[in-house]
Amino acid sequence: MDLIELDLFYDYNCPFVYRSAVMLDSVRASGERDVKVNWRFFSLTQVNYRPASPDDAWTVWGADASEQVRGRLAFKAAEAARRQDAFDSFHMEVLHARHRDGLDIESPEVVDHVAEESGLDLGRFRADLSDPKILAALERDHLEGRARHGVFGTPTYVFPGGGATYVRLAQPPSGREALRIFDRIVAVTREEPAILEIKRPVRPTPD
Repeated sequence: MDLIELDLFYDYNCPFVYRSAVMLDSVRASGERDVKVNWRFFSLTQVNYRPASPDDAWTVWGADASEQVRGRLAFKAAEAARRQDAFDSFHMEVLHARHRDGLDIESPEVVDHVAEESGLDLGRFRADLSDPKILAALERDHLEGRARHGVFGTPTYVFPGGGATYVRLAQPPSGREALRIFDRIVAVTREEPAILEIKRPVRPTPD
């Protein structure tokens, strides 16, 4: 079985990221594909920020710690979990908390609870959240995604060799359906470089 490796740029608040994550979990659980996903941070808050002036250099990762910045806490928490070699379990639990359970992942109490449920050392976790360098990974991933791959939204799948695809699933597929859809994503992205974009038009809502 050949290894399928990819980078996946994501933001925890994006519902389409959650649907892809559920699909990928199902694909791995099937045992029929050898998939390695490198989850890479990408802030939609940063993408959607509109500078007040040409000199405005505000960033999610550089904003003052006291400032409320949508999505930043979850990125910090994920990096803190990575420092305890617990990223994978924590990552999926954050996505479930946000998109399945409807919890507020901007809340430190919610993030603490997810960390505890994921088996993290809470003392170390909280200390790492306060580390001024904890957002360096977000800065690195986000800037690389933009400059190297042209990432503009999440989730964006990037395969070795540079093939990249922004994917929006209508729902989280599972079982054989997850395998079928994943195989199509891989085939179009890796094997059809002539296809630059496929986008379904959305019918207008009747007045």
